[in-house]
Order: sequence, then structure tokens, then C-alpha cells
Amino acid sequence: MKALTFLLALLACLAGSPAFADDYADAVRGLNADSFAGKIDAAEKLAALGDGRAALVLEAMADGRLYADADGAILVEKDGAYVDAVTLEPAAGGGASAITVNNRLRGALRAAAARLGLFSPDAAQRLRAAQSVLASPDSSAAEMVRKALAGEGDPQIKALLTLAVAHLDLSDADPARRKAAVAALADSSDPQVRGELQRLVEREADPQVRAAAEKAVSAIDFRLRLVNVGANIFQGFSLGSVLLLAAIGLAVTFGVMGVINMAHGEMIMLGAYTAFVVQELFRAFLPASVGGLYLPVAVPVAFVVTFAVGVALERTVIRFLYGRPLETMLATWGISLMLQQLVRSIFGASNREVANPAWMTGGIDLIGGFTLTYNRVVIIGFCLAVLAALAALLRWSRFGLFMRAVTQNRSMASAMGIPTGRVDAATFGLGSGIAGMAGVALSQIGNVSPNLGQGYIVDSFMVVVFGGVGSLWGTLVGALSLGLVNKVLEPYAGAMLGKILVLVFIILFIQKRPRGLFALKGRSVES
Repeated sequence: MKALTFLLALLACLAGSPAFADDYADAVRGLNADSFAGKIDAAEKLAALGDGRAALVLEAMADGRLYADADGAILVEKDGAYVDAVTLEPAAGGGASAITVNNRLRGALRAAAARLGLFSPDAAQRLRAAQSVLASPDSSAAEMVRKALAGEGDPQIKALLTLAVAHLDLSDADPARRKAAVAALADSSDPQVRGELQRLVEREADPQVRAAAEKAVSAIDFRLRLVNVGANIFQGFSLGSVLLLAAIGLAVTFGVMGVINMAHGEMIMLGAYTAFVVQELFRAFLPASVGGLYLPVAVPVAFVVTFAVGVALERTVIRFLYGRPLETMLATWGISLMLQQLVRSIFGASNREVANPAWMTGGIDLIGGFTLTYNRVVIIGFCLAVLAALAALLRWSRFGLFMRAVTQNRSMASAMGIPTGRVDAATFGLGSGIAGMAGVALSQIGNVSPNLGQGYIVDSFMVVVFGGVGSLWGTLVGALSLGLVNKVLEPYAGAMLGKILVLVFIILFIQKRPRGLFALKGRSVES
């Protein structure tokens, strides 16, 4: 009844001449043509009239709810009640038979009904219809779109319809309309618009229109180059943030302690699997409404788990190998293989999916198809927060004071009563815990697998060595620099060759500056 009341009110608002009413009635009756082609023609004629009543009729026919009675009247059925499709008066419907449709006709009906949404009193429906018309321009709907544009008052919908008309007018026979369409599209930064204008340049016979189109293509090309630069910078910062997360922990264990920890990548992997376990526990024991909170919970849990593993590793293996870098590297490499196999035995060798929470899903669509994804933006902010927290811990906490003292002069720190063994264990655990948090972040941009950490261990060492052993500031600059350089080189040299060029550059750089960009005094330097 609500739908019937709405239609009656809509009918009362429509002003039409008798000829128009006859056209509408003829088009409705044509929906019961003998052939499907005749029905499609009738649907197109009905949609072209721009009558808001036709949307319900076309949707009903697509859903199999349009009937024809013995007298030839067309009826719309809803919940067992019938109304006349032309007069909207209630009808008996006795003996009426459904009008048959096929898939091709059904698609044409839904497309026509979507275009008629341009005349809906509901702004949301008009917006969806305008977006549909803009996404799939149809030259047969040009006059309908112009009619909708003339009566549209919403600025957002009006802008979309203006662009839709411009797209349609690129194929118009009138050169003036084509030139006006080019002017309307010249401010776009959409690659698809650029392609349409380029095709117009290739086929256009009018010199003025062609010149305008060429100028518009040049302007769009310039904006797209700027967009590409911006996209590369964002992707470079995104990659740099990932490298920073992976390298911060290594800057502590390698840069401060001088330990070549080949199991650092496995700490990242353990953090990612911890996020997976926390996610599964949330799904199993908590309502779905709080499922998105698993990620903030997984971060401290991953830190605790990998901190404990790091302390156990330092107390049982690493502390016996200080000052013996080759043995330390071999031992931690063997431990990394053991950890990988342990994870395979528990979780299997297949990848595990860690879903993005709703608040990290999607992104901000910018010009030229450039999208700022929420998960990447959150990871960039998270890595900077972790770096700031670590810097504050080392600068202002008692533990940070002890760690810096042991780094600068181990013998003197021990003579002053600082428990160097505990400091060593806590320092190694801190680096491992940060790697675990990095694993949680990395689980948001890819699948989790036992080999996850192997893809970051080499890059992490390059970041620490390039930035300066033991320098957090150097780690930040090194990670962001390498991320940007990689993304700048990729379009020209490819991903693999780009990494090789970066590695060659770092090797040459270290030959000239062995202590990196920002060198600090530390145990590894003194030795």
C-alpha cells in the first residue's frame, strides 16, 4: 500500500499532455509484444519518456510481476494485489497471465529502470542512477540525461550528470556539442577520460574540436604525471614504513648489541601468527560486533610472546656467543629454520589469512585512480609511533639509561653495579618484541606464512647498515630512503633489478662511509 500511495502521489505531480499520456499507454501495452525484440523496443520507448511511473513497471517486468489480462490491460502485481500499469488504479487481475521475459530482455529492463532512477524523488536513488549512467554511457539515453540535468538541484548529482552528458556528447553529430564536451572533460584526471579524448583526436574531422581535444589530452597527461609522482611517493613511504617496522628491532639487537641475529625474520613471523591466533580466538569466543578489536589486542600480545622468545634465545644461546659473530650468525640461522618448521608443524605450510578490521578496510580515492588505502596509512602511523616510543624509552627510562651505559662501556657499567646480563636479555627481548609487533602490522598487507620473515631480513640489515649501526634516526632515514628509491626505480628497471641497484649503491656507499649515515658509539664499534 505504501508503494501504491507513493505512485499515486507521483502521478499527481506529473504534468503531461494527452499526447504524452497516449505515448506512455502505448509503450506500456508494447511490453506485451509478441517478440522479445518488440518488448525491448517498448521498454526503451517507455524509458525515454522519463516518466517516473515507468521505473516500477520495468522493475516489475524484470522480476516477473507484470501481467496482461484478457482485455489487453497491463497489470503490476505486488503481494497478490494488482494495479493497472497505466492508470495506477486497482485491478481485479482475474485470469491475467504473466508476460514472459528472457535474460537479454531482463538486462535491458533493469538498465532502463536504472536510468529512470534519475527522476526519482529520492536523492540517494538519483545519485546511484547518475553514477550508473556515468559508468556506462549510452548514446540512446542522452536526451533523458539532459532532461534529468535540467531539473536536478543536488550539486553532487548535477556534477555527475554534467560529466555524463559530456561523455555522451563526445559522439554527438554537432561539433559545438563535441567541443563543449571536451571543455567539460578537460579538467578531469581520470585515465579513462584521457583515453576517450585521445580516441576523439584520432577520429575527429573538425579542426577546432580536434585542437581542443589535443590540448585537453596534454593537460590530463601533465596531471597524471603529477599523480604518478604522488603515488610513487606514497608507495615509497608505505614500503619504507614496512622496512622501518622490520628494521627497528634489528637496530636494537644488531645495532646496539652487535649480534647478527638471522632469526630476526622469524620473530616477525611469530608476531604475524600471534595476530592470526588472536583473530581466531575473537571469532570463536566473542560476538562479531567486537571482532574488529582483535588487532589492538594482538599488538601487545605479539610483543609479549616474541619478547619471551627473544629472552629465552638470548639466555640459552646468544649469551655464550658474544664476540663471536660467525658462530652467532650460524646459530641463529639454525634457530630460524627450527622456528619455521615448528610453525609448519602447528599451523601447516599453507598461508593463513588475517583479515583487516572494518576500520582499516577501504581507502580514500584521489585523482587519477590514486587511492590512499587505510591499512597502509595506519601502518605508516603505527611504525612512527613505535619508533617514537622506543626513542623515548631509550632516552628517559631507567632501562634505557642502563642499555646506553652497557653499550658505551660494558666494563664500567658492570663496575657501577648495572646487571649487564639482565640488560643484555632485556635488550634482545625488546628487539624481538618490536619485531613481533612488526609482524602484526605486516599481517594486514599480506598473507601469513612460515616464510614471511625471510622476505624482510636482508632488507632490514641493509636499512640498519645504511642508516648507521645503533642509530634510530638513521634507521628511520635509511628505511624511508630505500623505500622511496625502490619505488622510483621500479617503473624503469623492474622490481628485481631495482633491488639489485639499491644493493650495489649500499655496497659502494659503505666503502666510503663504513659506519653509515648516522654513526653512534656502541659495543660493535669499539670491538
